[in-house]
Amino acid sequence: MTNNDILIRLRYALDIKNKDMVEIFKLGGMDFTKEEVLNMLIKVNDEEEAPEEYIKCNNKMVEAFLNGFITFKRGPQKPKSGQPEGPPPVSGKESPNNMLLKKVKIALALTSEEMLDILYDGGVSVSKGELGAILRNPSHRNYKECGDRFVRNFLRGLTYKYRD
Repeated sequence: MTNNDILIRLRYALDIKNKDMVEIFKLGGMDFTKEEVLNMLIKVNDEEEAPEEYIKCNNKMVEAFLNGFITFKRGPQKPKSGQPEGPPPVSGKESPNNMLLKKVKIALALTSEEMLDILYDGGVSVSKGELGAILRNPSHRNYKECGDRFVRNFLRGLTYKYRD
């Protein structure tokens, strides 16, 4: 699953409008025009060649979008003393799949039980411990990298919850 697929599916699941997508990227520290965002949302199959205007998303772009999504949903956070103002720095090092689960959980203020329900609705049954391993810091010894199938099912569950 590509980073562009993640954006496309998340946008559909949560019914995010084009102008809101531009605003979310801006809140995450990246400026894109509406046309550039629409070019990121072009669906491209593996066997066909991408159109010339297609913009391929990297991990930093997805992380900036997810950081902006948290700010968009929850409002700006007041910086603590000694902390710089503005969006958090973008590292682009963590798996976009794990990052998606963590940051959507934060943005939508979901509990672990709600996450498990969403995953169950999407067709995956996992334990609280398995979910905890996915939500951990990558440097933790019990960290588990999240697969594409898991994310697809999570986004399907979000779609059932927020679009039905």
